[in-house]
Amino acid sequence: MELFKANTNIDFMAVRKPALAISLILMVLSVAIIFVRGLDYGLDFQGGAMIEVAYETPADDSAVRASLEKGGFHQAVVQSLGSSREYAIRIKPQQGEAQAAAMPPADAKPADDKAAAEAAPPADHAANNKIADEVLKALKADRADVVVKRSEFVGPQVGEELRSDGLVAVLFVIIGIMVYLWMRFEWRFAVSAVASEIHDTLLTVGVFALTGREFDLPALAAVLSVVGYSINDKVVVFDRVREIFRSSRKGEPYEILNRSINSTMSRTIMTGLTTSLAVGTLFFVGGPALENFGLIMLIGIFIGTLSSIFFANPILLWLGVSKQDLMPQTKEDPELARMP
Repeated sequence: MELFKANTNIDFMAVRKPALAISLILMVLSVAIIFVRGLDYGLDFQGGAMIEVAYETPADDSAVRASLEKGGFHQAVVQSLGSSREYAIRIKPQQGEAQAAAMPPADAKPADDKAAAEAAPPADHAANNKIADEVLKALKADRADVVVKRSEFVGPQVGEELRSDGLVAVLFVIIGIMVYLWMRFEWRFAVSAVASEIHDTLLTVGVFALTGREFDLPALAAVLSVVGYSINDKVVVFDRVREIFRSSRKGEPYEILNRSINSTMSRTIMTGLTTSLAVGTLFFVGGPALENFGLIMLIGIFIGTLSSIFFANPILLWLGVSKQDLMPQTKEDPELARMP
């Protein structure tokens, strides 16, 4: 199925200057949103407790939240787990008097003696059990038919390590992409791709920050997936740029880049639409665990598709890509040697 004919000739490069200007403005705004408003880090990155509870009969989430409020767990996040009988309760560090009493001291140090450390239960494990008991006590004050199914605790130090490791992972992915494209194409393509990846990542995270949703490990996985999806789009267009440059005896870079975008337009949009259908399902029916992943992927696919058309190729033109940059460096092929 083709949305656009092979001989489509839309002059995308004519709007390259306003497109780049708008992209740069949006990048600055995204950075401002991320640093001023900030991301609402979830349990994985900020630390805290997550308790799954189950009722024998249906319960209302507002009633569950009210019980936690009365028990001293203020601003606890309550999410349904697919039914009105099971709920996930997320409690960030120092949310309420009850949790403050249950949390281990911030300056607590691990035991130096190995035997003593093995004999005593880990601080995180003890804190986890105590918080779960306090939550259960608060809920049982209003409903006796509730039990704790599962509980997890992430210490603040572990959450901070996960945050820094996540940032390092994104940086390594982008650097790896740059090295790969430099080897496969040419340095201008690598610079264009990295600029596009930074653009896509910043805008995706910036838009997600505006939603006020928690940024957790599935959200980080989605950001990395967006980087991979976006570069795949760019490589398809870059391959066509190289192919047309090598096969055309005449043609300015402006014209070649336009032809490359037009000839891959149908594939770019169809790939974006079909992938959006898949990740849209995760967002709408995947439940709380997959909602953030699906939403970030939807945002990233839309932004990545636009940047493949209006950002990556204008950067190539601005960097001065030419036919000579893409010709094989060999003297053995007389046909290539005679090509202008």
